[in-house]
Amino acid sequence: MDAYAWIEYLDGSTRGAKVRDVLEDPRNSITTSTVTLAELVSKYARTRRDPRVAVAAVESNSTLYPINPGLAVLAGEVHAEERRRKRDFGLSDAFVLATARTRSSKVLTGDPHFKDVLETLMI
Repeated sequence: MDAYAWIEYLDGSTRGAKVRDVLEDPRNSITTSTVTLAELVSKYARTRRDPRVAVAAVESNSTLYPINPGLAVLAGEVHAEERRRKRDFGLSDAFVLATARTRSSKVLTGDPHFKDVLETLMI
């Protein structure tokens, strides 16, 4: 799950309600990249919100997927590939997409950077 989706969920928005539905469906296995967790902590700290709220939500609703050398290499390749088409595609987005590809899963997000990516489930 991407930071965009987590933020919508934590903010309780309309899109966040869609995320909640995915989280609460027992058929789904939710994974979050540790890079995404870092993004959330940064966002919360910059907006003067308690980052522990985001950490607790991620830890209780998903499995954290750690960075390892293989994932880092794949994320670098994904980043280079996506940057050819989208000049502002971020490295953290590349880690999210690489995590999804490693697990043969989808990226749950509303981030426009992912709109044309096969592995995306847009909220």
